[in-house]
Amino acid sequence: MNTYAARPDRFDRAGQDQLVDVRDLQAALPGIRRLRTWAHEALALRPGESAVDIGSGTGSEVIAFAEAVGPNGSAVGVEPDPNLLGSAVRRAAQADSTAKFHSGDAYGLPFGADSFDAALCERVFQHLTAPARAANEIARVLRPGGRVVVVDSDWGTAIVHPGNRQVVREVVDTLVSATTNPLSGRRLPGLLTQAGLVVDDIGSHALVQDRSVGAGSLVTRISAMAVARGVITEAQRDRLLADLEAGAASGDIHLSVTMFGVLAHKPR
Repeated sequence: MNTYAARPDRFDRAGQDQLVDVRDLQAALPGIRRLRTWAHEALALRPGESAVDIGSGTGSEVIAFAEAVGPNGSAVGVEPDPNLLGSAVRRAAQADSTAKFHSGDAYGLPFGADSFDAALCERVFQHLTAPARAANEIARVLRPGGRVVVVDSDWGTAIVHPGNRQVVREVVDTLVSATTNPLSGRRLPGLLTQAGLVVDDIGSHALVQDRSVGAGSLVTRISAMAVARGVITEAQRDRLLADLEAGAASGDIHLSVTMFGVLAHKPR
């Protein structure tokens, strides 16, 4: 899951030093693929249409868009990270794709109003200090009747089992505090509605970490942060990690976060 870089200023230089991302859940890829499949089906691109992926990373979804819209359509990605942008350009060239890529971010899309029939924005809003600005930008570049799917995590839905409930609560609270816009998943319908779009459907998928990895990198790192914050002790952290390792061995373990996808359209 290397589509996204760890640095938050890929989206928002005012954001926190991002320490949390769904790529920390090592078994999340199947869930992300299923949500992406839902997104592509919801957008239902047709030949000759124009589509944009905001925060396009290494370009995989833009290349899929280009195939869907065909030679008479257009598919573009917007990505502020120059390394990811370069990777996307190379990837498109290797695939002999018509996908195009532009430098830009969710706050200032380098296109005129009413430019696109469809838009995708995946795992960007959780990094934004001003998500309403991004929602307004999406609405601006969509043509009347155009549709968008916005997908993001809601870190308030994180589940860590087993472990002492109070310790787990403090670890999840630390995780939430380490994210610029941690509850972005639940806020998407409201943000898009306030931007003048009409919500048509909401999908979701719980991204579940492979049970065999025990606590995994995410809980290991965030629990250390909880100790540093003084909300749990080192002994409580050690016990939590031991409980998770034991749970992995016995099969009684569950670590997950839920991602939400919202389909909306711009009124004609």
